[in-house]
This record gives sequence, C-alpha cells and structure tokens, in this order.
Amino acid sequence: MHSFQTVADIRIEPGGAAKLDHYVEGLCRNKRIAIVTDKGVKGLGLMDAGIASLKSAGYAVFVFDKVIPDPPEEIVLKGATAIRKFNAGLVIGFGGGSPMDTAKVIAHLVGCDQPLETMYGVGNAKGPKLPLMLIPTTSGTGSEVTNVAIITTGKTAKKGVVADSLYADRVLLDAELTFGLPAAITASTGIDAMVHAIEAYTSIREKNPLSDALALTALRKMRNSIVTAVNDGNDIEARNDMLIGAMLAGQAFSNAPCAAVHALAYPLGGFFHVPHGLSNALVLTEVMKYNLPKADHWYGEIAKDLGVGQTGASLIDEMLRLKEETHVPKTLSEVNIPQSAIPMMAEDAMTKDRLLMNNAREMTYDATVKIYETIL
Repeated sequence: MHSFQTVADIRIEPGGAAKLDHYVEGLCRNKRIAIVTDKGVKGLGLMDAGIASLKSAGYAVFVFDKVIPDPPEEIVLKGATAIRKFNAGLVIGFGGGSPMDTAKVIAHLVGCDQPLETMYGVGNAKGPKLPLMLIPTTSGTGSEVTNVAIITTGKTAKKGVVADSLYADRVLLDAELTFGLPAAITASTGIDAMVHAIEAYTSIREKNPLSDALALTALRKMRNSIVTAVNDGNDIEARNDMLIGAMLAGQAFSNAPCAAVHALAYPLGGFFHVPHGLSNALVLTEVMKYNLPKADHWYGEIAKDLGVGQTGASLIDEMLRLKEETHVPKTLSEVNIPQSAIPMMAEDAMTKDRLLMNNAREMTYDATVKIYETIL
C-alpha cells in the first residue's frame, strides 16, 4: 500500500507577495497576522509591499525576525511566546528553510499546549495549530510543502519534528522573491533541491509512484534551469522553474523520506554552521558512489529520464558537472572543516536513524569516515 499527502492549496504567481492581502483571504479570522522571518529577508525589503497591502486591508501585522540558520529551541520558544502574546490568528513563514521550519513549529506551539520537547520524532506533534501560510524566498528546501521541521537542540544536535499537523494551509510561490539570491546561494540551494529529489527516488521504505513522478519532474526542471539561474539571477523563467522544482522535490521527499546524504550533511551544519544546502552538495556525489551497488538501477532511470546516459555512473557525472558549472565548494577544507573533526562528524551522522533507514545501501561508520576523508 502507498499513501501520499501534501499541502492542499498551492498558489503560483510571480509578484504575488506584493498582493498578500489577496492571498490570506479566508485564513485569518481575527485580522491579526504574525510573520516569521530573519533579519536578512527583512533587510532586503522582500516583505515590505506585502505588509503594506495587509495593513491597507485592515490587518494588524507583527514581524518576528529573530530566526537564525539552524534555528535553536530558544528562538522557536521566544517566537511562540511573542506571537501568542500578539494573539495572532495566522502565522506566515517568509524566507528560506529556517524561517519556514520555525513558523511551522510556532504555529503548532501557539495552537495547542504541547511542550516542544515532546514533539520530536515522527507523528508525535499532536493537537490543533494556528492557520499557517508559507512563502519561500529560496529554491531549495521545499519546506513549504513538507511536514518536517528541523530544530537545533543543545549546542549542535539537530532533531526533526515530523507530523501531518506541520503541513501549511496555503503556500504562495513568487519567483520574483528569489531575484535577490546571490549566485552561490542559488547554486547550493538548487543542488539541495536536486538532492531531495534523488533521495526520494531511491528511498527504500516509502518510495511510491507519486513521489517518483514528482522527483523526476523536479529534477528535469532544476537541471534545465539551475545554471541559467546562477548566471542570470533575474531570468524569471529559470527562477520560476527552480522554485516549482524545489517545491515538487519537497512533495516527493515529504512522502518518500531522505537518506544518507542528509545524515552525513547534518553534522556539517550542526558543528560548523555550513548552510544546509551546501552541506548536501558537498557530500552528495560521494554518497551516490557508495550507494551505486544497490541504487544503480534507480540512478540509471533518473539518468535516462534526464537524457544524460543509461547508468548510475552517468547521473553521478551529471551532478559533478552541475556542481562544477555552478561553482559550489567541493571540499570540507573550503568550508574550514579540519580533518580532526571527521570522527566526531561520523559518530553524529550514525545517530541519524530516521534518515539512514531509508538509504539504498546500509551506511556504516567506516564508510562515513571514508566519504568525509575523500572530500576533505
């Protein structure tokens, strides 16, 4: 038996965020809206026109902009307290994966009394949430259509909240919001989205016909647009394809979960604050090489669909080419990770059972160390 779930209401309009009053219709009964974002997005002015449209339509707006990458529990709890005090009737997550993940958990915390520490894991977040709308400003995480939020617990550890109550009530995709993304972030977040699609297609436990179709469509869109989007950040067609591709990949991996690429990427972010998309890009091709004995047929199917060859090796070559043409860093040394950190990172990666159980080939500590050493 297969099952598939996703966000029920997805709207796509370049320039749509400037008409936010139109897109929140029916979601907020008390005309009080809280926006969860970070200082970078706020500073770029991406929300200004949308907030002005909300205020002119009679909404009270509160902006919580204290989200940081790899959001820690204390920031999430601080946001929930502030938004509860504001008496928001709608939470909008506006930004990349970190603001959207934070918004998901805050909407849940404000909507019910469940303590955050009891929500970690799969299916443990219970109870009602506030209405939630998500608006991505990067083409990478796919967080806008997933039921997953990743929170940093303690100093470096990351835990996931995975529950259907984290699905947004509405999503708005506005490609114009991604115009300001620097080339390096466009590249790493785009590779990140392709990782989501590749891992969903090879996810051994939950792989299904719908996730397969979405993953392949996502990869086609992103492969054909990522280099253009990196080289010409204002190409609206490429930006729109990247945004839709990332969303489709998010729908795929939300139903056929990610695996060892993510497990090996998380320690890079947890210990060294390497952005999530770049962490995935760094470990991707070596994990694919390791998986080849068990995943060659699936990688080969992707390669054929993309028209780049017939084998898994040809897909790996294509991903290496895209990493080369988009100029993403290729080694741990380039992001200031020393060789001495490899055992610590490998031990941490091996604790990611939620991810490793989906991998096509069983991942071992020794293999993890070798992968990190290869990309040092």
